[in-house]
Amino acid sequence: MNLPRLENSAARRIFLDRHALLESPQGPANSDALIALIERLGFVQLDSINTVARAHDLILFARKQRYRTNDLKRLYEKDKGLFEHWTHDAAVIPLSYYPHWQMRRDRDAAKLRKQWRNWRRDGFEDQLQCVLDFIRENGACGSSDVGQGEKRGSGGWWDWHPSKTALEYLWRSGALHVVGRQNFQKRYDLAERALDQQFTAPQNPPTDGDTIDWCCSGALDRLGFATSGEIAAFWAHVTAAEAKAWCAKSLTAGDIEELEIVGADKTCKRVFARPNLFADAAITQQAPQRIRALSPFDPALRDRKRAKFLFGFDYRIEVFVPEAKRIYGYYVFPLLQGERLVGRVDMKAFRSEDTLRIRALWPERGVAWGKGRQAAFEAELDRLKRLAGVNNIEFEADWLKPSADHQF
Repeated sequence: MNLPRLENSAARRIFLDRHALLESPQGPANSDALIALIERLGFVQLDSINTVARAHDLILFARKQRYRTNDLKRLYEKDKGLFEHWTHDAAVIPLSYYPHWQMRRDRDAAKLRKQWRNWRRDGFEDQLQCVLDFIRENGACGSSDVGQGEKRGSGGWWDWHPSKTALEYLWRSGALHVVGRQNFQKRYDLAERALDQQFTAPQNPPTDGDTIDWCCSGALDRLGFATSGEIAAFWAHVTAAEAKAWCAKSLTAGDIEELEIVGADKTCKRVFARPNLFADAAITQQAPQRIRALSPFDPALRDRKRAKFLFGFDYRIEVFVPEAKRIYGYYVFPLLQGERLVGRVDMKAFRSEDTLRIRALWPERGVAWGKGRQAAFEAELDRLKRLAGVNNIEFEADWLKPSADHQF
C-alpha cells in the first residue's frame, strides 16, 4: 500500500507550528496569553537546574520574549490557572485539564503504593494520616515542615524521609494539591481546601474511556503527526495498548489517516495524522531566521528520537554523565534558526559577576558560522541576559568549536 508522503521540510514546519516555534516570539506574556500558550503546548515541564534560566522559564521565553519568571508564578499561584502534576515528568498544566488527571491519580495510587513500599521499606504508609492531619491543622506546608525527628538524608528522591514520601504519595494520588513553590520546593495543601468543588467532586467526571480519547486526540493535535507510541508517550497517561486501540478505532471512523513522513536522513516513517494535513497552512509558512536557544527539556526536543529523525539533531543531556565522559557539557542548549537546529551552546549565567559566559559553541555539521549567524546569536544572547538577570556577556577563549559531528 502506497501511502501519501510528507516531505521533510513540510513535516518540520508542521511540527514547529504545533510547538509554537514557527512564528516570531512576539506579543504579550500576561496571564491570558500564557494560559493560551500552555494550552497549545499541553503542559510545561518543570526543572530546577538554573544555569541560565530554569527549563519552564526558557520554554515560555522562547515563544514569548516579553516573558519573565514572575509571569508564570503569578499565573500558577495567584491566578490559579495551572496545577502541578506528572506527565512524563513534573509539569504545570492548565487547571481546566484537572479532571482528566483522575485516571492518572487512580493508577498512581495503586502503582506507587506497591512500588514505593518495596523501594522505601521504612513505613511511609504509616505517615499518611499523620501528614494529612498536620496539613489540616497547620495549613499548606513543605517537606521540611513534616516528619520532625525522622532520619533525613541528602534530599534526593532516593533518600526521602518517610513523611516526604507520604507527601508525594498523597499528592500523586490526589488527596493533596501543590499550591506553589518556595525556593523551588513544593508546598502542599489539602485538595479539598485548595480546589473548587467542581474539581474535587465533579458532577459528571470523565470516565477512563473519555480520558483515553481526550489524551490521544490531544496528543495527536499537538504533535501534528505521530505513531501510536508517540501518542501514548505525550501525556504519559495512557498505555501503548490503549493508544494503539484508539488509533485503530479512529482510523476506521475516518478521524485520522496514515501517511509517511520523510526524515532528515531521507528515510520514511509511517505515522497517523488528521485528514487534510497536506493542506495545512504551516507548510507554506516561513520560519523566522532569528536564533533561539531552547531548553534541553523543550517540548519540541523532549522526544530525542523524533528530533534526530526530523532534524538530524542527535542530542543527549549530560547532567548525569561523569564530567570526564561528557562530549559537550553539563547543560548544553540547542540553537534553533528557521526550521533547522544549527548548533548547541554551553553557557552559564554567573550572577555574582553579572555576566552570561559563553564557554563553547558547536555548529551542527554543514552549518557555516559566519558573520550573519554570529550577529543573530549575539542578538539572542542580548535577549537571554535579561531573562537571566545579568548585564554583561563574555566569550571564553576558543569558544567556537568544530562542527558537532559526534553521534551519541
